[in-house]
Amino acid sequence: MTNVSRKTKETDIQLSLNIRGSKNINIATGIGFFDHMLTSLAFWGNWDLDLKCKGDLYIDTHHTIEDVGLSLGKAFYKEWSQNKNITRIAYAFCPLDEALTRVVVDVCNRPNNTFNADFNVEKVGEFETSMTEHFFYSFAQESRITQHIHVLHGKNAHHIIETMFKGLGLALNRACEITGDETQSTKGSL
Repeated sequence: MTNVSRKTKETDIQLSLNIRGSKNINIATGIGFFDHMLTSLAFWGNWDLDLKCKGDLYIDTHHTIEDVGLSLGKAFYKEWSQNKNITRIAYAFCPLDEALTRVVVDVCNRPNNTFNADFNVEKVGEFETSMTEHFFYSFAQESRITQHIHVLHGKNAHHIIETMFKGLGLALNRACEITGDETQSTKGSL
């Protein structure tokens, strides 16, 4: 179990993460749809996640979503880096009705994020759709992973975004499976 705290003038975040958990999930960010997406990520990742964020939502959702991404990424890095003998590279195709997203990850200590999606609405609930890519970018930077998230089909923004979070959880779960005794790298190091 990894604990991360982040307190700034914009947000106050407390979280606990266990990536080899049993889906004990408790999330409160003040943004209902974001809570739903983080729950989906943790569920499909098979994580235990307790996350509380008090953010300056009277401004907008930017600081809360970005700082949660950074904090969750930091916790995920601490968790995965305890075991270098993981599968490392994995992918998931995640459907939800008309939406289909492909997520490919390399848990490799090299942060990168590619993102390809279009949204036909500015918000889902209070969640600004433009913040979707920024969350994934922030998460990838602090978790030190490479991730490619590409929407293949979809019209409904709720469905599209949900396939991204579910797909990332599933891909990370697969990538973090223990493979044996050796590090999955020709360099011998991640």
